[in-house]
Amino acid sequence: MTHEAEIVDVYDLTPKVKGFRLRVPGHEFEFEPGQHTTVRFESGDETVVRPYTPTNLPGTDELALTIRRYEDGLASSYMHTKRPGDKVTIGPIEGNLKLADPDQDVAFLASGTGITPLLSILRQYLRDGTGHAHVVLGEKREETIIHRGMLNEMAANYPNLDVTFTLSDPNWEWTGRVGYVQEHLEELFDEFNNRDFYICGVPPMVVQTKQKLLDLGTPEEGVHS
Repeated sequence: MTHEAEIVDVYDLTPKVKGFRLRVPGHEFEFEPGQHTTVRFESGDETVVRPYTPTNLPGTDELALTIRRYEDGLASSYMHTKRPGDKVTIGPIEGNLKLADPDQDVAFLASGTGITPLLSILRQYLRDGTGHAHVVLGEKREETIIHRGMLNEMAANYPNLDVTFTLSDPNWEWTGRVGYVQEHLEELFDEFNNRDFYICGVPPMVVQTKQKLLDLGTPEEGVHS
């Protein structure tokens, strides 16, 4: 089932990433945090369908989406032309990524826009979870860190949440961690067999991070990607 959604707001997150608030009046979105919807539109003779994961929790008539613009990306370029008041067609919310156990310690390991599918799961965990959560987000440069302010505010509000940023190509002013997410796992975590790890990012990062976790003793059922 598709819906025609009105764009309520559009806002810049980084130079190439925008946030969108979409509303379907009278409809309550019900989904498992971590699942994705799709944006659908016609381009010539082609129907373009692209998945995007809401970053908000279910239970309202709105979805919040985070979309990076790619120069050759049909859907991202289409969405980045939209303004408040415009309408877009969205598909049903589905997918298999979701919180496995709210009573287990968790880690969310992401690169770039890979943080967006994990944000709603993080919100759910902070609301319902009983353990400790750690977000590790890798980016290229400081100015391209997505949702940095939101994550820092969450960390300030929830004592059971740690947030770590690491940059692969920082400038000289950066004093935080340097390198890729998977290079810092042993320094950031003491044990690997009693925490669930959720991974999302570019394919090489996901593959390398998953293998590193398995090598460090994480059981396969503790790795979600």
